[in-house]
Amino acid sequence: MAEIQLDNISKRFEDGTEVLKDVSLTIGDGEFFILLGPSGCGKSTLLNIIVGLETATTGEVRVDGRSINDLDPKDRNMAMVFQSYAIYPHMSVGDNLAFPLKLAGMGKKEIEERIATAAHVLELGDLLHRMPRSLSGGQRQRVAMGRAIVRQPDAFLLDEPLSSLDAKLRNQMRGEIARLHEQLATTMVYVTHDQTEATTLGQRLAVLHRGRLQQVGTPRELYNTPANRFVAGFIGSPPMNFFPGSIDKGRLRFPVLENDIDFGDNAADLADGRQVVVGLRPEHLGIADEDDEAVLAATVTMVEWLGADAYVHFSCRAGDQAGQSERSAGKEAGEGGDGGKVSGIVKIDPSHRLSRGGEVHLQVAIDRLHIFDREHGGCLHRTSKE
Repeated sequence: MAEIQLDNISKRFEDGTEVLKDVSLTIGDGEFFILLGPSGCGKSTLLNIIVGLETATTGEVRVDGRSINDLDPKDRNMAMVFQSYAIYPHMSVGDNLAFPLKLAGMGKKEIEERIATAAHVLELGDLLHRMPRSLSGGQRQRVAMGRAIVRQPDAFLLDEPLSSLDAKLRNQMRGEIARLHEQLATTMVYVTHDQTEATTLGQRLAVLHRGRLQQVGTPRELYNTPANRFVAGFIGSPPMNFFPGSIDKGRLRFPVLENDIDFGDNAADLADGRQVVVGLRPEHLGIADEDDEAVLAATVTMVEWLGADAYVHFSCRAGDQAGQSERSAGKEAGEGGDGGKVSGIVKIDPSHRLSRGGEVHLQVAIDRLHIFDREHGGCLHRTSKE
């Protein structure tokens, strides 16, 4: 096992393209750590820097306090599992598992013992004499994992290992990888763009965007207390709703509502006149009762029925009192549509019968609001106690 430290890692290509900028984080000994972000955010590049397949322009990679910047990949004692299975098609499963050990000059008896252990952990015992072409996608990925396990590395590095599998196999393999980590208790660094994989597998997540580290935390922390608008919109499915607003004398002018929201002394850090974006999760809206106060009137644009839940897409006016700047901000940020309207999603009980084009009144949970700076995106305030 190993503790991995990244200190101010930056990566710049010869053409001047900067793919990583001052990334610093610590991955705990035995931790299942996720590098999460959209395509092109630099997460795979960062993984390659850890294992030594790429070199950082600046910064240092340390394992258990020792710099490994100058070590070749083969000397870092890390095992990598790729999106493509990286197994030899002309070798049997057993020979695939044995190959890296033979290259290392390991004795026959120890090779057999390690293969037996990996085959037991991954349930490959009945497949050792079969060829890769006769295996399913999930079985091939287990063989690729086995090639990593037999090396008994200090850390496993997994680069989108499930992205080439279908949805059913992805779900199955997620469970197997989680079980594997629990059994081995070895440090795992896992790259994915899939937030479902990230939040179900990872003990902690690092979210990257355009080469910059946005936030590090547990799945619950990132969902409940996002550091900025990007994290808030990226974590969660459906994503967080965003509406334009502004601060006026301790009150939130929230144009989608008929009335302002009084923050009282809890918003001392919010300057008057500040233009903000209000974030609200789909589950923190609901069908309003007659006596509810924080209510917005909306038009249903689409209903997604998912069995136990339903997601209602809606649009609503930004409010007559909203200035043109607020309406523009909504459209620029992706919250709104045309004509001074904003859109969103609400999670409801499917027993509510709503249809496209219908009118609906939605109650807003004002104790679950996230207030973001409109210009820079940082979280300024949240009404939740979490």
